[in-house]
Amino acid sequence: MLVAKNITKRFPGVLALQDVCMSLEGGKVTALIGENGAGKSTLMKILSGVYPDFEGEILFKGEPVRFTGPADAQRRGIAIIHQELNLIPYLSVTENIFLGRELITQYGTVDKKRMRKRTQELLDRLKLHVNPEALVVKLKVGQQQIVEIAKALLTDAEVIIMDEPTSAITGSEVEVLFDIIDDLKNEGKAIVYVSHKLDELFRIADHYVVLRDGKSVESGSMEGICQDVLIQKMVGRKIEVIRKKSANQCAEPILQVKNLSLKHPVRTGEKLLKDISFQVGKGEIVGLFGLMGAGRTELLETIFGLHKGVEGAVLMDGQVVQIDSVAKAIQAGLALVPEDRKKDGLVLGLNVQTNLCLTTLEDMEEFGTLNTKKQEDLTTRYISDLKIKTSSQQQLAGNLSGGNQQKIVLAKWLATKPRLLLLDEPTRGIDINAKTEIYKLIMQLADDGLGIVMVSSELPEILAISDRVLVMAEGVLTAEFSVNDATEDSILKAAIPKSVYAA
Repeated sequence: MLVAKNITKRFPGVLALQDVCMSLEGGKVTALIGENGAGKSTLMKILSGVYPDFEGEILFKGEPVRFTGPADAQRRGIAIIHQELNLIPYLSVTENIFLGRELITQYGTVDKKRMRKRTQELLDRLKLHVNPEALVVKLKVGQQQIVEIAKALLTDAEVIIMDEPTSAITGSEVEVLFDIIDDLKNEGKAIVYVSHKLDELFRIADHYVVLRDGKSVESGSMEGICQDVLIQKMVGRKIEVIRKKSANQCAEPILQVKNLSLKHPVRTGEKLLKDISFQVGKGEIVGLFGLMGAGRTELLETIFGLHKGVEGAVLMDGQVVQIDSVAKAIQAGLALVPEDRKKDGLVLGLNVQTNLCLTTLEDMEEFGTLNTKKQEDLTTRYISDLKIKTSSQQQLAGNLSGGNQQKIVLAKWLATKPRLLLLDEPTRGIDINAKTEIYKLIMQLADDGLGIVMVSSELPEILAISDRVLVMAEGVLTAEFSVNDATEDSILKAAIPKSVYAA
């Protein structure tokens, strides 16, 4: 249905793709795999018209095509679900889904009723229980991801590109997505599926294409291939998946949270968090698991001083600290790596050096101006320590791959020399090699005495590097396990809201 021939794409100082070839069949899922920075997202953006300027040729149904933009690609029958959410925060769910393709009444006005009805049908199909009139900014990242999927399903596209569609959604939503993919295959659609979760690829993909360093190095059938071989094809060498050798015994607590509650910002009398108490010891990694809407992100944000209407106490080294702002949180020795790196973690239009030094401007200052040498030294150190792939310190953060952007966010906060690190989905949208590097870094930081709380939607990840596991459901802490006693089944059972059992 679609053939890409010798696609080459250059950015200033970077050859992102070189002579990449790929073909897509109708009724089949083609997995596009490779490390962060291999060029997967760049290739997808070329196929969907985001980057109209490139070298090479695209054939769609045997005819050469050159898209002038995403709208042109959509009209021809190619839709993309972006890894990085492509939504307008202060428009409603309905307005986002129909943006640029609004339905019109016979009088030439926008047909809001039909649009709302169609949106509700899409949300029902995707089992997302939100109001079509809700503002996107009010939704969690996982819910926004499903709205992004709904946008692609609105068009009658013949080629659907899915770039990390499950990076922010939970198990039950993934199953819904896979059912929809099966339906699309039966309708003869060609699907490109980009994911670092290799177990997903073995479930749904028919073919694979491997990109490495901007080149297509291999392709073939998924049948008869194993995960280890696929990883070797991606990275060109064998990767050893890191696991913690033994759980650290809880030393003296760095952080103690006592009866922490957070009032709902809209619904009077309701609470987003209810009487949460736990502690984190020096050198301890505490994994925090929960399904979408459990309150994990809200808990980290509340500890970090981002919310008003907080009850309860936060203690550092046994002393109560009044954290009602980010500045006070940093002063107390806390650091938060947020879930959405593009929205909350980086200034995409600034370069690597500026982003990395933002949290330590006072240390970089000398006689009232920023000391260039200090900034260069700090950035050089973290580029080396975290293996950040960038052409220079002056490269724009927005032009880096997702994994390298995440490393800059980590580096920015490590530069503050925190004593407690709050990590919200630190490996979301990151390939297995970069994940392994981040696991090593997290465990090294813990060995150096840092206390760490890590939110993750991936149970194997939680079990691999945590010393203890906390489970949340509907704003309540429902279980606590030593990692030696925890199983995927026991954690999932504790994460399912009681209302589901009642139903």
